[in-house]
Amino acid sequence: MRAIAIALAFVVSLISTSLAQTWPTHSIRLVVNFPPGGAADLLARLIGQSLTETFGQPVVVENKGGANGNIGGEMVARSAPDGYTLLMSSGGMVAINPHLYANMSFDPAKDLVPVASVARVPFYLVVRTENPAKDFKAFVADLKANPGKRNFGSPGIGSSPHLAAEMLKKMSGADAVHVPYRGAAPALNDLLAGQIDFLFDPGIAIEHVKAGKLRAIAIGSPQRSPQLPDVPTLQELGLTGFDADAIFGVYAPAGTPREVIMRLNTEINRALATAALKERIMTVGNVPAAMSPDEFGERAREDSKRFGAIIRERGIRADN
Repeated sequence: MRAIAIALAFVVSLISTSLAQTWPTHSIRLVVNFPPGGAADLLARLIGQSLTETFGQPVVVENKGGANGNIGGEMVARSAPDGYTLLMSSGGMVAINPHLYANMSFDPAKDLVPVASVARVPFYLVVRTENPAKDFKAFVADLKANPGKRNFGSPGIGSSPHLAAEMLKKMSGADAVHVPYRGAAPALNDLLAGQIDFLFDPGIAIEHVKAGKLRAIAIGSPQRSPQLPDVPTLQELGLTGFDADAIFGVYAPAGTPREVIMRLNTEINRALATAALKERIMTVGNVPAAMSPDEFGERAREDSKRFGAIIRERGIRADN
């Protein structure tokens, strides 16, 4: 029996190796669980283009936004685990949503497996340039002088930018009204149009900051941004320990062959190491963040603890 078991293991190994070498034989669908124009969408298109060139097969980006990423997440979780349907998501769908939704229709920690992180996404606190608050001190003073009269946008209830603002409110003692949107891009559009007062942006607003339409008054990361090095961190400004960074990356349905996952991880990390892709990711305000699947999964678990605490403390819930 032992000899048979060894033989079977050897055969499975050969089949797995063969699969990794021959896969992919046709197009790959890369689902983005947020609308077009946001950080996840931009990163998916950059990675999709690189993988298309590497594999010689088209990587087709498909947006399935809604329910703070749950709709696209469930779609991929329920897909065949054959390596031909992947997910590009913010880490929030895995690390945050289980704390928000009492009855999720799937378990992202069990039904999806981490493939490769793509970028660390800092969140920039931005206002319109005509906002009289020229710096963070004046910004907080204005919020405190007008409790409940200022508002901020986010990609949705419990999204990382929403939690960043809740952390800001808690640590500064200020108040503002949350206006949830179905993605970062619609929220940014309303900020530019004057419909909301501020937001924590995942990098898509940088071009507007550089064009003089918006002002970045702080960044919610432990360190300053290479793209806007003169913008101070909230920790520097007195909010000790403030860290709202999110990790965006690629996931696959549970059961996807490990060999396929490792090949994807290798190729994505190789792409992230190229100067061209590094520059393009940095241009949209993000920072390349190559990790192994295990490292990516561990980061999600750490973020789940960190963000779960603020969700419980602030009593944040999302409707199913």
